[in-house]
Amino acid sequence: MSRAERIFVLVLAMVQFTHIMDFMILMPLGPQLMRIFEINPQQFGFIVSVYTFAAGVSGFLGAFFLDKFDRKKALLVLYVGFAAGTLGCALAPSYPILLVARAVAGIFGGIMGALILSIVGDTIPMVRRGEAMGILMASFSVASVAGVPFGLYLASVFSWHAPFFFVAGIALLNMLMIWYRIPNMTGHINENIQSVPPVEVLARVGRDKNQVRALCFTSLLMLSQFILIPFVAQAMVANGGMREDQLPLMYLFGGGMTIFTSPLVGRIADRRGKKIVFTIASLLLIIPQILITNLWPMPVAIALVITTIFFVVGNARFIPSMALVTATVRPETRGSFMSVNTAVQSLSQAIASLIAGFIVQLGASGQLLNYNWAGYFAIVMSLLAIPVGRRLMAVEN
Repeated sequence: MSRAERIFVLVLAMVQFTHIMDFMILMPLGPQLMRIFEINPQQFGFIVSVYTFAAGVSGFLGAFFLDKFDRKKALLVLYVGFAAGTLGCALAPSYPILLVARAVAGIFGGIMGALILSIVGDTIPMVRRGEAMGILMASFSVASVAGVPFGLYLASVFSWHAPFFFVAGIALLNMLMIWYRIPNMTGHINENIQSVPPVEVLARVGRDKNQVRALCFTSLLMLSQFILIPFVAQAMVANGGMREDQLPLMYLFGGGMTIFTSPLVGRIADRRGKKIVFTIASLLLIIPQILITNLWPMPVAIALVITTIFFVVGNARFIPSMALVTATVRPETRGSFMSVNTAVQSLSQAIASLIAGFIVQLGASGQLLNYNWAGYFAIVMSLLAIPVGRRLMAVEN
């Protein structure tokens, strides 16, 4: 990648950082929120899933208009809405209001994630897109290694509201970077490119076996991840013996490793093949999936090794998979398709979170019960995703 491409992708990664941190910070706050609001695992699962359900609905709606506008202007508008929803979370005084604020953040954040992937797909050729996705996914790592631990620190010093104030503040700074660093992007609506009505895009998705496979592929990935993620922090505390004040270490080590591995995985995927890297990562992911869902009281060092492997391998699987998905559609309809893809992604996340909430139960002594069954579900979904992903075909280079 050229220097200009790197700067361009880094700006998008900073935007993605706030989006990811806003979503991630809620889960390690689970023990506090369950205690403060006196809610059970099912109610906490609703807080997680309402964001993804809202993102799913807005993603489908985004298919009807996203490709009609300049990518830069659309990104700014969506980012303002996302920041407003996050600020609403920071100001929420009760469980019901927090649910509403999470829904608002999800409505704008869901489409924004699709738009960022569309922008990368429009500007970075397929031969370098793995590296671009690696840089973009490094925002997940930075959110883990710096954002979430700092957010948890703010929550411990002030209150659980503080991390959301932090995210909203960073979002304001990112808006300035978008304004000055992201150029206007109208090539997808150039008069020389025949525009396809959004309704026809949805119809074409249903008729195109390749795009249907891409959506099924995305759904399987999300089901295999989000059946586990909402309760990882609680499981480490309740089953693994980790203290709440040690949770930031999980994100520090896991995120720290993926900062280095994400760009490396992207480059390897570009050189060796995205499908090969995805398959290997999916098979390796089974090991931490089994260990995390069958925890026992253990030294913190061993627990951190397990969670770090989970972070690194899960991230390594996601990088080539998103490069594969963006290549299944042409530029003129990529924004609409990626909105549908994000809708499927968000709805799958929400369904997985709800399923996890009903599977996982609190034991009499506070431990999480039946988490191992969520792990078995995740492994099955991971294995099913391999043959589906290997059948995806690129329609552009």
